[in-house]
Amino acid sequence: KLRKITEDGVTFKSHIDGRKFNLTPERSMEIQHLLGSTITMAFDECTPFPATEQQARESMQMSMRWAKRSKDAFVEREGYALYGIQQGSVFENLRRESSEKLTELDLPGHSVGGLAVGEGQQIMFDTLDFCVDMLPANKPRYLMGVGKPSDLVGAVMRGIDQLDCVLPTRSGRNAQAFTHHGTLNLKNGRHRDDDRPLDNQCGCPACTKYSRAYLHHLIKSGEMLGAMLLTWHNLAYYQDLMRGMREAISEGRMDAFARDFQAGQEGGDIDPVPIIED
Repeated sequence: KLRKITEDGVTFKSHIDGRKFNLTPERSMEIQHLLGSTITMAFDECTPFPATEQQARESMQMSMRWAKRSKDAFVEREGYALYGIQQGSVFENLRRESSEKLTELDLPGHSVGGLAVGEGQQIMFDTLDFCVDMLPANKPRYLMGVGKPSDLVGAVMRGIDQLDCVLPTRSGRNAQAFTHHGTLNLKNGRHRDDDRPLDNQCGCPACTKYSRAYLHHLIKSGEMLGAMLLTWHNLAYYQDLMRGMREAISEGRMDAFARDFQAGQEGGDIDPVPIIED
């Protein structure tokens, strides 16, 4: 209700005071230039899910026209790049058409867009199975807005090079921690008297300097330090996970890495410390 999309771009109203703003491919390139974005994203519409094939086609084709305008407006300079965004929802023929249009633009990198918008992990993986290889293999391939640790491993297994997501920080602010043994909720009373580290395989300050019991206490008390420490841990865990995959790829053991990761996640958290009542 707040926005209107036309061929020219998007007009939207501020949710604060109702003022109107107009965003076009050209203005988007200008804003990202002013921000100093080392990777500038082409202006596109993120096709919602579910969408009919016709809706996805019209959205994708408009995004491809916007991609051409984005390239024309992008200021080339050393150390900065413009990425195209492949669209087409879950339809293989539309993803292929989008990839062909982007390849013609000869951009330095490409993104897979329109996923992680509610379709579920299996459908996302099924789409990645056919759409990633449509993009040039000699240029970075970036999956936008993904995701949980299992999403990252599955995406890399399917040829994705780069990912981004708010999940590590958002989850940290909401008492969730990602670990080698799965996802933990630090609000859970099982952690109340547990003096062990959050993750015994992690070297971040949250794991080496504080116990689960203390982190649980911070969360239950509403102390901001709890959210800060869990965010710190989640970012460290994600960095370790990506570093591990890079090493596994270079050593030719990515399949084994994925199996070990899955086994660790399915094995569940370490057993809780029994609470002894007085």
